[in-house]
Amino acid sequence: MKKNLGKSFAVAAQCIILSAALGLTRAQSPAPQIAQPSVPPRTPADPYAASFAGLTYTPQQKVAIGKIREDIESRKAVVRKSDQLNDDQKNAMLSGYTRMEYSLIYKELTFAQKKLVSGRLHAQGLAGQAAPNNPAPQR
Repeated sequence: MKKNLGKSFAVAAQCIILSAALGLTRAQSPAPQIAQPSVPPRTPADPYAASFAGLTYTPQQKVAIGKIREDIESRKAVVRKSDQLNDDQKNAMLSGYTRMEYSLIYKELTFAQKKLVSGRLHAQGLAGQAAPNNPAPQR
């Protein structure tokens, strides 16, 4: 019985010594640092472009949509240049501006165009994201 206890103690002591030695070797050699290049925040893919693709706009719609796109693009440029936002915040702001842009464009469409775009959005499963099902509670 004393032999078994002695062997167990020896094995446990060896494990402790090995783990301490492993810790020392890790502490002595620092992990290699990989330089991360500064990458500008990537703009998330435009999920609404396919739904609006192929529409024929009237001249008045073209002017209104052009103004909307210019306004939103200037807002997006400000967000992209911002030093106060991190990449996640920038991506959230940019996707919000994209949703806002298509919401404003949607308001400029005729009834038939709206019906076509709504059908496409529904088919893509984006209808729930474009218009929330649960309105905000009234106060």
